[in-house]
Amino acid sequence: MTEMMSHAELEAALRQIGAERYHWNHPFHRRLHGGECSKAEVTVWALNRFYYQSMIPVKDAAILARMRDPALRRAWRQRIIDHDGEREGDGGIERWLKLTDGLGLERDYVISTEGILPATRFAVDAYVHFVQERSLLEAIASSLTEMFSPKIIADRVSGMLANYDFINEQTLAYFGKRLSQAPRDADFALDYVKREAHTPEQQAAVLAALTFKCDVLWAQLDALEHAYVTPGRIPPGAFQPGAA
Repeated sequence: MTEMMSHAELEAALRQIGAERYHWNHPFHRRLHGGECSKAEVTVWALNRFYYQSMIPVKDAAILARMRDPALRRAWRQRIIDHDGEREGDGGIERWLKLTDGLGLERDYVISTEGILPATRFAVDAYVHFVQERSLLEAIASSLTEMFSPKIIADRVSGMLANYDFINEQTLAYFGKRLSQAPRDADFALDYVKREAHTPEQQAAVLAALTFKCDVLWAQLDALEHAYVTPGRIPPGAFQPGAA
C-alpha cells in the first residue's frame, strides 16, 4: 500500500477480509450449523473452543496493560468483565461451561484443557503472543473479527436449536449475551483503528492483523476436522469421544 485509504475504504477492506477468510466459510462450521455434525463432533468443538474462550480475558488483559490512556482502559476492561464476570458463577466463560456441561463433559476436565488438540493450543497461544508483541494498533485490530460474529452467532443458535435434540437455549446461553456485546466491542475497535492508523503502512498492518486473527480461528477448525472427521487422526493425549 502506497496511498492512504479513506475511513470508508479501510472499513470496506476489513469487511472483505471477513467475507473471504472468516471461519463462517469453513466446512466444519457449515456442517455444525446445518445439523450435519454428530454429537461427538459438537462435543469436541465445544471442548476445544473452551480454550479460546478462556484465553480471551488473558488476551484482553495483555492489551489493557499496554494502554496509557485511562479512558481507553476503562472502555477495554469491560471485555474482561464480560468473560470473567463480576463474581463466581458469572460471565462468558461460565456460560460456555454450561454448554460443555450439557454435552456431558466433566467440568474439571474441560477447565484443565488436558484433552484439547495441540493445534488448538498453538493457535490460541499464538494469538495471545501476537497482542503482546505487536503494536497496540495491531492488537486492537486483531479483535475485529467481532464485526462478523453477530451473524455467525445468529446462524449458530438457530441452526443448532433446530437440528440437535441435545442442544437447548440454556446450553447456548453464551451466545445470547454476545449478540449485544460483540457489536459494541467491534464498533469501538473499528473507530479506534480508523482514527489511529495514520499512514498507509499502519493501515496495511491493521488489515494484516485481522487476516492473522481469521487464520487463528480457521486453524482451530482445520485441526478439529483433521482429528475428528477426515482423516480422523486424533493426536496422543487428545480427547477420545466415548472415553469421557
